[in-house]
Amino acid sequence: MNEVDTNMESIQGGKIVFAEDVVATIAFLAASEVDGVHAMIGTTMEGLSEKLGKKNYTKGVKVEVGSEECACDITIVIKYGYRIQAVAQKVQEEIKNAIETMTGLKVVEVNVNVNGIYFEPEPKPEPKAKVKAKAEPEPEPEPEPEPEPEPEPEPEPEAPAPRVK
Repeated sequence: MNEVDTNMESIQGGKIVFAEDVVATIAFLAASEVDGVHAMIGTTMEGLSEKLGKKNYTKGVKVEVGSEECACDITIVIKYGYRIQAVAQKVQEEIKNAIETMTGLKVVEVNVNVNGIYFEPEPKPEPKAKVKAKAEPEPEPEPEPEPEPEPEPEPEPEAPAPRVK
């Protein structure tokens, strides 16, 4: 874990030091609360550690912490149907406010990388269970009516002119 001396003096005259993971976690949690953000995208190693059962609160977030300032890069997936620009700006605002409020560091930049769009899966129709009564015999199927002869196809109209030159 990288620790950075922020040269902030506490009431006792000591120093306050923020680990980069602390600032990254603040940014992750702030971004995840923005409406329209589906997920943060991290590296393969970050995904592997999650599969092993460790919750990763810094996934997709990179921060640089200086003595009085910090910068943040975050990679997100946005839900389909949301205005991408508006969601990205809200992520920037929320991360900046959260870090400055919780740490006292000045946030000089928040770079938002939109890496994908999430589509809600369509619900699958549930199969209807067929219940057969044992006492009643199945009705015989009705004979199918004979198909009517197909009319001759009409000639196709000319294709419209292309919309884009």
